[in-house]
Amino acid sequence: MDFHYTVVTDKTIDEAISSIEHNLKENKFGVLWQLNLTETLQKKGVSSYTTPYRILEVCNPVEAGRVLSHNSLVGYFLPCKITIYEEKGKTKIGLPKPTAMIGLLNDTELESIAQEIEKILIGVLEKSK
Repeated sequence: MDFHYTVVTDKTIDEAISSIEHNLKENKFGVLWQLNLTETLQKKGVSSYTTPYRILEVCNPVEAGRVLSHNSLVGYFLPCKITIYEEKGKTKIGLPKPTAMIGLLNDTELESIAQEIEKILIGVLEKSK
């Protein structure tokens, strides 16, 4: 099983992010924070990395509360990440699969919730490409 799910789009990074934000909102998720990794690395003196790369930290507060109430260790995996980056002239949108992360805790109830979240987030990626 791959730990990630990634799609390719013809959209620019900014267009993809706009689409992702819209589609997340339709599913009761929101962007908590956005990191422009390329810009941050360059500000830290790493001028050699120029590939556009953005990371969105996304969350559904109700689901986050539900899984944290069940097991505090889930906080190690929150919030969910969605990455948007360029590779070989194409924009890619990806995420680490919640099932891969939660699977580390060996808890069937949490795995079931992670499957639901993963299905929603994969739908967001597919609709956003």
